[in-house]
Amino acid sequence: MAAQHLADPAPTGGAAGRADHVIAIDQGTTSTRVIVFDRRAKAVASAQREHRQIFERPGWVGHDAIEIWRTTEALLREALGKARIAKDRIAGIGITNQRETTVVWDAATGEPIGDAIVWQDTRTQGIVDALAAEVDPATGQPYGTERLRAITGLPLASYFSAGKVRWMLDEIPGARERAERGELRFGTIDSWLVYNLTGGAEHGLHVTDVTNASRTQLCDLRTLDWSEEALDVFGIPRSMLPGIVSSSEQIGEVRGIAGLDGVPIAGILGDQQAATFGQAAFAPGSAKQTFGTGGFLIVNTGERPVFSQNGLLTTVAYRIGNASPVYALEGSVAVAGSLHHWLRDNLGLIRDSTEIEGLASSVPDTGGAYIVPAFSGLFAPRWQPDARGVIVGLTRFVTKAHLVRAASEACAFQTVEVIDAAAADTGEALDELRVDGGGSASDMMMQFQADLLGIDVVRPENLETTALGAAFAAGLATGVWSGTAELQGLVREGRRWTPRMAAADRARSLRLWGRAVERSLGWVDDDVRAAGGAGS
Repeated sequence: MAAQHLADPAPTGGAAGRADHVIAIDQGTTSTRVIVFDRRAKAVASAQREHRQIFERPGWVGHDAIEIWRTTEALLREALGKARIAKDRIAGIGITNQRETTVVWDAATGEPIGDAIVWQDTRTQGIVDALAAEVDPATGQPYGTERLRAITGLPLASYFSAGKVRWMLDEIPGARERAERGELRFGTIDSWLVYNLTGGAEHGLHVTDVTNASRTQLCDLRTLDWSEEALDVFGIPRSMLPGIVSSSEQIGEVRGIAGLDGVPIAGILGDQQAATFGQAAFAPGSAKQTFGTGGFLIVNTGERPVFSQNGLLTTVAYRIGNASPVYALEGSVAVAGSLHHWLRDNLGLIRDSTEIEGLASSVPDTGGAYIVPAFSGLFAPRWQPDARGVIVGLTRFVTKAHLVRAASEACAFQTVEVIDAAAADTGEALDELRVDGGGSASDMMMQFQADLLGIDVVRPENLETTALGAAFAAGLATGVWSGTAELQGLVREGRRWTPRMAAADRARSLRLWGRAVERSLGWVDDDVRAAGGAGS
């Protein structure tokens, strides 16, 4: 279904009107939160809840899309109740979401045909390998992983949505036939939420924004429309795909949620692009690093796509209304904060996240231990799907405090790799790094990050930059804020870290990290894959 757009609104912010609050839905990999922001970009109410992670086989990661929707619906009511404001004070709703996670549902009933396949999942590696191995008739050589980069900005990898859709069509009985008959719909989590917010099977809109579309490996970056070539390569019917809209525009209205009926949905941004928006990184060359479940660097490259020669992704940063789209380079690291979750949930080294900072700060270093968290292979800039996680440098001296610190340091080491790649692509080094996400709350990790990079690390006053970015997008479209200049004035610096590590110590740390990464490579081969250890 094509997007149904509302008429442009009259400004409602400030004294001119009462609609001076915006609701942000932040649907992440491990939890969903809903935050109500006022016109000063202050959170006045919030609600949050985790959802299940489904691990059926090694390398498989799933989510129950119905659970995510019902959780979101309940959190909207909870947050609105806490805010104690009437519906006419809500100007609009903005959505930000885990991006490549893939849902396929029945167009008639709105029921998913299976669990959502999460961005971290590696079950599609066989599909990716087969597509890369196909021979280009023009050259007589295999296409390789760069097959679609000139169109989509992305290498062939299990990370992106297209392979996940292809897997569902191939592996779920009857799915391909139903898709060919036009009976199935595909969407990333933003599409799934908009569909349900606007009425589901009866009235629901089937849309996605330009940022999420650019993560599917099906979108032509230059036209911002679906690529027929990419659809043909993956064997995906165009009828499954949503309409593509801007990141900040009025798209539709809420139906069926008491207290929110008729409220516009006016902003959609993939989570990393939302964090960039929430950091007000609107100038070309500005950059932010989010430490969440994964680690994600976004470098604004302005109104032209820059195609990486150093293992980064070309993506859409945002589009405001009918203005020209803004592009970015992205360095995507699969495992950051989820490494601490693994230490908690799988190994039992900590009871909850509040222990991380104390343990990591209780030792001056890692005691020589390094953790390379290649649970889903290595993403940017290496793109090594055959890698798996390793812990190296163990001696009897190493304690759980050293391992918790090593997990924090692993996030910082991976960030250095993607920042170095971005500098090589753009020809410009960063003079400072803006950070956000849960991991940025660690003073120890942010100091270590500044030490490794040799530049200042800056954390904003408001750490909820992902949700704030979604709120900013919705507020721009509904007149709560006048433009990006006003948004920049709402983002305030919270703390700054300056490098203090000696150059020789920095070089030694980075050299040892490189040696640890080498030991994670080439772990998966055909024998391991046949035994079920590859996640395919």
